Amino acid sequence: MATNTPAPLSDSDRSFLNLAIEQAQLGWEEGGVPIGAALVHHGPEGDRVLAVGRNRRVQQGSVIRHGETDCLENAGRLPASVYRECTLYTTLSPCTMCAGTAILYDIPRIVIGESDSFEASEAWLRSNGVELVAANDDTCRALMQRMMDERPEIWAEDIGVETAELGTAAAGIEPRA
Repeated sequence: MATNTPAPLSDSDRSFLNLAIEQAQLGWEEGGVPIGAALVHHGPEGDRVLAVGRNRRVQQGSVIRHGETDCLENAGRLPASVYRECTLYTTLSPCTMCAGTAILYDIPRIVIGESDSFEASEAWLRSNGVELVAANDDTCRALMQRMMDERPEIWAEDIGVETAELGTAAAGIEPRA
């Protein structure tokens, strides 16, 4: 896996990434995957946090509540023009689902706290004109390493890898409406 050269963060980028880190830590404390996100609008009146979110896939039994999608859901319905003036801050490089959402809404810039352990969609994001800033933050790295050491099965589930726990549970699946 290629290592991304860290980019120096501005004070405001650092502050907004810290909001995502707080969300990741909260998600971990709740028993989930420690990935957090913040969506920041850069408008004429200055920078404004529109939403924060964290991976709640385990907590809510959801297949799509990754940190970035939870953040965007928390932002609610916004005009497309707003997303085009935003930066998405995330503690881990986005998966294909989250990257696709950023591309769909034309979010032009993503600041990534940790991009060495998972960089599945970075080339795709770049090819769609998204500016990626790799912070390679020590706190983000430590959160991911702790999860890999202590709860590797929830990470496997998060990226679509079959686990014994879910395979056993799937035997008794009832259709939902």
